[in-house]
Amino acid sequence: MTNFAMTADGKVATRNHTASGFTSSRDKQRLLEIRSLGDALLVGRGTAETDRMSMTLPDESLRAARLSRGQSAHPLRVLISNSGTISPTLNVFSSTASPILVASSEAMDSANREMLAPLATLRLYPGNEVPLPTLLADLAKHYAVRSLVCEGGPTLVKSLLAADLVDEMFVTIAPQIFGGKNAPTMTGLPGDFLPASRCFRLKDFFVENDEAYCHYVRRISL
Repeated sequence: MTNFAMTADGKVATRNHTASGFTSSRDKQRLLEIRSLGDALLVGRGTAETDRMSMTLPDESLRAARLSRGQSAHPLRVLISNSGTISPTLNVFSSTASPILVASSEAMDSANREMLAPLATLRLYPGNEVPLPTLLADLAKHYAVRSLVCEGGPTLVKSLLAADLVDEMFVTIAPQIFGGKNAPTMTGLPGDFLPASRCFRLKDFFVENDEAYCHYVRRISL
């Protein structure tokens, strides 16, 4: 499942691709509620860096609910980067709340491997890109991940959609307009189309503080 907040014109960040803080505190709590549903949390390196993410659950009640469901208190944290240029000073590495898995390719240089090895489990795939279907299969097989939440960024989400790996979407629509061709949407800046349209149906919807909260599930063609 993916989780995004966007403006009414579909922008998920500013033109500089920085976090803009354009949604309410209720949306930020909603983000944590959705994050708590997954066995694992998947985030691209750029998003983890820009948003200074720890990828944890600071809400004690959400951790308690996970434990009551038989999950760990915090989801497994999965950081992905094709190139492997990940700084060991990222916020995510400052917390030991749950294990961290870095998914990258064999393009990761030896210096980065040495710096990250004490901080996370490295899973390096042949070639220059992480094969997303294989990564998800490995998470299921080796870490018992049955549900995964992706919080971006847009390049990663577009790749997941292209591979037809998204079955649910949570979207918060904020009552703001950014405009601008350089402000990214959920799938990034304008570019190539997906291999095929991915169709969803609206499962749940509510409005609070002028924000629309949408929950979509994949529509299966008969």
